[in-house]
Amino acid sequence: MNNRVHQGHLARKRFGQNFLTDRFIIDSIVSAIHPQPGEAMVEIGPGLGALTLPVAERIDHLTVIELDRDLAARLAEHPQLKQKLTIHQQDAMTVNFSELATDQPLRVFGNLPYNISTPLMFHLFDYSSAIRDMHFMLQKEVVNRLVAGPNSKAYGRLSVMAQYYCNVIPVLEVPPTAFSPAPKVDSAVVRLVPHAVLPHPVKDLSMLSRITTQAFNQRRKTIRNSLGDLFSVQQLLELGIEATLRAENISVEQYCRLANCLSEQQ
Repeated sequence: MNNRVHQGHLARKRFGQNFLTDRFIIDSIVSAIHPQPGEAMVEIGPGLGALTLPVAERIDHLTVIELDRDLAARLAEHPQLKQKLTIHQQDAMTVNFSELATDQPLRVFGNLPYNISTPLMFHLFDYSSAIRDMHFMLQKEVVNRLVAGPNSKAYGRLSVMAQYYCNVIPVLEVPPTAFSPAPKVDSAVVRLVPHAVLPHPVKDLSMLSRITTQAFNQRRKTIRNSLGDLFSVQQLLELGIEATLRAENISVEQYCRLANCLSEQQ
């Protein structure tokens, strides 16, 4: 049976729920987050409160975003938590994180459901100026993609976009046995720290998004072919980029150069 009862709550497959239960792992994650009183902490997907409780013990107030109505209701009634929590029962993809950052940048954390982790990170990147740092539990494969550099199989559009906005640091690996029900994949925790000053600013982010999507959708082709409708071989050479390279051989800085060149052409 896929839906396992945990602490009286049925894990819902459609929400991708896997509850963190390993005490040592929980303590390691909370230590990595290192919450301090007075900070604007936001948890996405608190679930049964595995991280919520130990984080809340260290601070005065915590904002949580929980889609599951039953779980949100449980948190609202929780004897140790109810005085400290502001609960938003909604989809994190619909949250305006700038509105939550009233007097200081946010520290965001969570055990993200596997099925929405990538689009949710793209949503959060839009608010990177309002965020101090993010700590997320993700599929290990997603963390590998976030931290990957050029010339590796894991390097892709997510790597480029995440590293455009953030310094990405792997924190710890988490085995399936740390969860109930145990997922079929390994997990890992990653720290994303938005750059105070963007190292390679792009004039129009939609251009960076367009170029990386087009290049990585045809990652086996050379960029002379995959981006041939956008750049001539001569233009690529002028930008210091070999036309025979493939998508995975091009650095974040080079993608930003391409995006700015395309902005000027429009």
